[in-house]
Amino acid sequence: MTDLNSLTVNELAPLLEAKQLSPVELTESLLSRIDDIDPAVNAFITPLHKSALNQARIAEDEIMKGRYKGFLHGIPIGIKDNFYTKGIKTTGGSKLLLDFIPNENATVVEKLIDAGSIILGKLNMHEFGGGLTNTNPFFGNSRNPWDLNYMTGGSSGGSGGALGAGLIPLATGTDTFGSIRVPASMCGVYGLKPTYGLVSTYGILPLSWTLDHAGPMARSVEDLALMLNVIAGYDSKQPGSIKSPKIDYRNSLNQSVNGLKIGIPTYFLKELDQEVLLLFHHALKKLQSMGAEVEEIDIPELTMAPYAGYVIMTGEAATSQSKWLTTQGNDYAQDVRSLFKTGFLTTALQYVRAQQVRRLLTQAFSKTFEKIDIIVGPVVPHATQRFHTNFVNQNLDIIKRCMPFTSPANLTGTPSLSVPIGFDSHGLPAGMQFIANHLSEDILIKLGNAWERQDNL
Repeated sequence: MTDLNSLTVNELAPLLEAKQLSPVELTESLLSRIDDIDPAVNAFITPLHKSALNQARIAEDEIMKGRYKGFLHGIPIGIKDNFYTKGIKTTGGSKLLLDFIPNENATVVEKLIDAGSIILGKLNMHEFGGGLTNTNPFFGNSRNPWDLNYMTGGSSGGSGGALGAGLIPLATGTDTFGSIRVPASMCGVYGLKPTYGLVSTYGILPLSWTLDHAGPMARSVEDLALMLNVIAGYDSKQPGSIKSPKIDYRNSLNQSVNGLKIGIPTYFLKELDQEVLLLFHHALKKLQSMGAEVEEIDIPELTMAPYAGYVIMTGEAATSQSKWLTTQGNDYAQDVRSLFKTGFLTTALQYVRAQQVRRLLTQAFSKTFEKIDIIVGPVVPHATQRFHTNFVNQNLDIIKRCMPFTSPANLTGTPSLSVPIGFDSHGLPAGMQFIANHLSEDILIKLGNAWERQDNL
């Protein structure tokens, strides 16, 4: 088997379970590909060749002795570098944490290790999650595997780039104002921001406590479901964690979406570049051909989302980073420092009003989901961009343009799934997002999987 990098977890797992493929063979193959390709893509901050091979040997021994743990056993995975990894450097993409080695794992990492996953390395990211371009002056920019002159999107850009380049089959991501969905869209892969609190953020470097989400990224919706099965669940160590019924998200696969009610907010049809608009309209027609009922809807409260998202995100980021911002401000990347320091200007009045707007938007979404099943919209309103020399203005401009589309799901805590919808005139991927009601990941997986199957026909 010579093309292991192209296989999904759903394709690899049966081979591992049947002992037709060794975890060591799989790991060696992917590490070799990382050695060959990652110098150009720059998806990894810290590759972990030695420990990955040790984990692979352990997984091989367990499987050979009949102790197969499930779909992620022996599966290599990449971890975004803001997740704590015990005994392994965790930088958050920042110069400030060059030598930080945690003494515990993030809850998500612990669950993945318990499931038998093999950590290939820590993935590149926009510093502390503070951007959507994944420009990084300390570790280098992550580059889009479809064209190295273009960005991956951020802040989980290493995750998106590594998946798009076939370096890993699964990755973790975090999403505060689009940081799973934007790189998934720009790199042509799948990314799920779950319901707030469904996946623990304990042991993840905070950006904005009330907006931060953790979730899976993969090359197929089925793989998202397999990973979500492992990482979802209540965590007493995280205050925002929620108790919810245990669900096997695989049960949502291969189901019909006939009659599914999908609403497109008119607000999401504004400010789109022509290429994105054409791709999005084509995608809507395809959804209708799949049997979904698609209609335009009006959610006036969406107009307030960018204000609320920006005030809350920057205010909370400035708080979590306040010590370093005031004592070591020059050690930040310039774009991230500029973004975070605006949070010092946030007044209590602005923050409270932003939270009030957030409540209004959450109520509006709840009313909307009484009538429809899914909200659909673009992820990024413009084609994927080349890197600009003025990376500060480029990052702030992309944040400004993306937040109307990405921040509503963070503010409301509702789950959102990014899926590919085609390529622009430069051959770069684009994506759209499905947003569902709280704890409706099963509906997202049903629709996303149906979309993927239709797209592959």
